[in-house]
Amino acid sequence: MSALADLMRTYDVLGGFWMTIRLTLCAALGAFLIGTVVVIMRVSPVKAFQLFGRGYVDVVRNTPLTVIVTFCALGFYNVMSWQLAGPHARSATQLFWWGVVALSVYHATDVAEGIRSGINTVGAGQAEAARSIGLDFGQTLRHVVLPQAMRGAITPLGNTLIALTKNTTVVSAIGVADASYVMKNMIEFSPQFIYAIFILMALGFVILTLPLGMFVSWITTRMAVQR
Repeated sequence: MSALADLMRTYDVLGGFWMTIRLTLCAALGAFLIGTVVVIMRVSPVKAFQLFGRGYVDVVRNTPLTVIVTFCALGFYNVMSWQLAGPHARSATQLFWWGVVALSVYHATDVAEGIRSGINTVGAGQAEAARSIGLDFGQTLRHVVLPQAMRGAITPLGNTLIALTKNTTVVSAIGVADASYVMKNMIEFSPQFIYAIFILMALGFVILTLPLGMFVSWITTRMAVQR
């Protein structure tokens, strides 16, 4: 216990986990927005949109997250000088937002597939009934299909959020000071506490993800009862 206390006093462990939480929240919102657009394209009656949505999922899903994160940081930011946080923002802030973009783009595929699985639980008669009363494709999705699909997609979306929380460790490769980045510093400068370091990091991520898993299980059960 004394080793854990020493590590907490010497290193900004709480700051690292706060950065992890910020990355998770921002990337989760981005992934949900992108994933929703992608799944709408996949179920669209327009063939070109269907092909783009399917291609996006196939390509991004099979690309390592490390490659996407590195490409965003080195390609878009360092080489092309694209700045997401304004020209006067610090480099750390720019890298944070590029990390958010990479995480959002990558996990949007899981969001899209999760919502699509929810759409598959909606009976075909629902859409047919909507069209019979004069609703177009967009209105049918917005008022009939998606509200029901989101309830059926709670479990896969919750699992995606948990995976996203753990995958934020990848952005430490571009210098974002999340929990994984702090852990690397601790291992480098305090190797005598190697076991305590791994225990501390493991406990931190369990504290972050366990309540999420319990909440997803609870809300899934609750929504299933309502249906």
